[in-house]
Amino acid sequence: MKTLYVSDLDGTLFSSEIRISERSADMLNRAIDCGALFTVATARTPATLGMLLRDVHLRLPAIVMTGATMWDRSTGHYLNTHYFLPGQVEEIRRIYREYGMSSFMYTLSDDMIKVYHQGPLSDMERDFIAERRHNPYKKIMVDYDEHSDIPPYPEDGVLFFAMQPSEKGHPAFEALKGLEGINPMFYNDANHPEIAMIEAFPAGATKAKAIRRLAHETGAERIVAFGDNFNDLPMLHEADVAVAVGNAIPEVREAADIVIGHHDTDAVAEFILTDFMESRPPVQTRLFSL
Repeated sequence: MKTLYVSDLDGTLFSSEIRISERSADMLNRAIDCGALFTVATARTPATLGMLLRDVHLRLPAIVMTGATMWDRSTGHYLNTHYFLPGQVEEIRRIYREYGMSSFMYTLSDDMIKVYHQGPLSDMERDFIAERRHNPYKKIMVDYDEHSDIPPYPEDGVLFFAMQPSEKGHPAFEALKGLEGINPMFYNDANHPEIAMIEAFPAGATKAKAIRRLAHETGAERIVAFGDNFNDLPMLHEADVAVAVGNAIPEVREAADIVIGHHDTDAVAEFILTDFMESRPPVQTRLFSL
């Protein structure tokens, strides 16, 4: 049976050092080079993904921005992108402003991500921008000396997000849930658990729908997905085999079919290699008589 393996990154495939260990990369590459279908599904963009996955022989498109689009590393092209409908951008902006939160908006056109900012920049947001300002995959449309604003009705908007303390962000998330045709997400950052991500996507942008589409395109009959946090739950529900890492939040462990080791133990890559090798059809040998 042809299987598609899909893993979240932060807190799942990545170690606590936010990287793929040499051992994990070796096991993944052994499986991929033998024919395994493997990709990642992440909230990240290619701005950080390209470097972090440089040691992995990734041949399938990566599901990025939590399913808003896919990215083909071999060509640099984006595929199957979901955009906001007219009027949705202004409604989302209104809610972020109403709850006193600055926010980022990502747009995508001509294979280039542009990031706009609304509201005063916090120190955390300045650090976020500084780490990404000179990246070839992304243009940050913010000037530190001015309060740059989001274009009023961009036709190529794919994502909004804010970084806020959890207690401040949750009311805004509840308000976003009331908007028709919007898929909001709320989860704590794996590396900074006191900070919440409050995101808004077009309704069709989910990891679950992206992996189902990729499974269809690759002819996979079985999906095995790995995750650790709230934003992985739709993908795990869609999978035929849902796998949680040992450090996953309780809700993810409860939703999983299998709980494996901690993300610092190379558990995801080891599971993929073992599962793929055990499920391969046996090699046919021809016996000759002398």
